[in-house]
Amino acid sequence: LIAVLSGIELPILPGQVLWINMTTALFLGLILAFEARECDIMQRPPRDPDQPILTSHLIFRTLLVGLLLTGGAFGLFEWELLHGEGIDKSRTAAVNMFIIGQAFYLLNCRSLTQSMFSLGLFSNPWLWPGVLAMLLAQAAFIYLPIMNWLFHSAPIGRDEWLLTLAAGVVIYIIIGGEKLITRRTLEPRVKKRQKEV
Repeated sequence: LIAVLSGIELPILPGQVLWINMTTALFLGLILAFEARECDIMQRPPRDPDQPILTSHLIFRTLLVGLLLTGGAFGLFEWELLHGEGIDKSRTAAVNMFIIGQAFYLLNCRSLTQSMFSLGLFSNPWLWPGVLAMLLAQAAFIYLPIMNWLFHSAPIGRDEWLLTLAAGVVIYIIIGGEKLITRRTLEPRVKKRQKEV
């Protein structure tokens, strides 16, 4: 939408958007259904029934993640073009940015306030198989000729993988920092509400 409104080259084609949505929903989104409950869940005060499901904090988180993923995809797409790569390879790098970025965000999605390390790296037995399945599907998207033909993708090299991994780590750190700030802000309110209840 940003590319269309700006009148610039599409960094990701509609079929590639469909690929991102289908595969991340199946391999990454579904994993969260098997996430164990957080250990302090029964110590939390009851949710205010007048509070909307989509709070201002969740809206902010959604916009932040969307901005990070979009910025990373646009940035990598333009980087590839500036370095003389073809349009298909540049778009593939942008798609890869979305996939890897969402995989790193999944690690932060397991809890709204706790880090992946405090939850336990292996507390969800489906987490790592799901991430591995996503990476294998993405490798097929990038390297299988039939997928290149279907989705207008192209093989990418080590540099593109390293750039997307670095961007994924940046996304993880930024969201982790935002969660830390949120937790420190919300803890006094939660304690106050617990006393009221």
